[in-house]
Amino acid sequence: MPAQPDLSLEIPLWEGGAQYIAGIDEVGRGALAGPVTAAALILPADPAVRQILAGVRDSKQLTPARRASCGQHLRAVAVAWSVGFVSPQEIDALGIVSATRLAMQHAVDGLSVSAQHLLLDYLLLPECALPQTALVKGDCRSLSIAGASILAKTARDSLLTELDEQYPGYGFATHKGYGTPAHLAALARLGPSPIHRRSFAPLKHAS
Repeated sequence: MPAQPDLSLEIPLWEGGAQYIAGIDEVGRGALAGPVTAAALILPADPAVRQILAGVRDSKQLTPARRASCGQHLRAVAVAWSVGFVSPQEIDALGIVSATRLAMQHAVDGLSVSAQHLLLDYLLLPECALPQTALVKGDCRSLSIAGASILAKTARDSLLTELDEQYPGYGFATHKGYGTPAHLAALARLGPSPIHRRSFAPLKHAS
């Protein structure tokens, strides 16, 4: 595992003729509320981009302020980027794995430039015809995937902050839909909101 995400996966693909490599990552799979969110990011086919984006890491390793700064930088540098959302209702209907793949496909479909190869964190997209490589801990290995993780996280966090105003009392702006003690206490007090995933425990038997 590299000390920080690098371009060791992208460079051979660039050298092989694939200039548009999309890194893809998701966030929100384990949350009790809100969408599952994925981002796709195509970086310039230039090894120098590693120095330009030296601060980019897996989003979980960054503070919210640092994620926001990196996200702004990534959007400015990217050849193309896109974010895909799948709603709590779709998650309940499809199951979380299928819903996660759908969010990833939405992100790929939303790119303004057609990707030639996908680098994904763990999950493949079996219904997508594009060449693709799934990587364990891809967000720690690939700069493209790490960048996508930041774009997905900042987009979802921003949405949950907006939803906190629409559904006050649950604390969505703080816990972003994850099952913290404060969130579980709010659920016990208020019951589920329209953005809760009713197929997830402890919501399956909630009124």
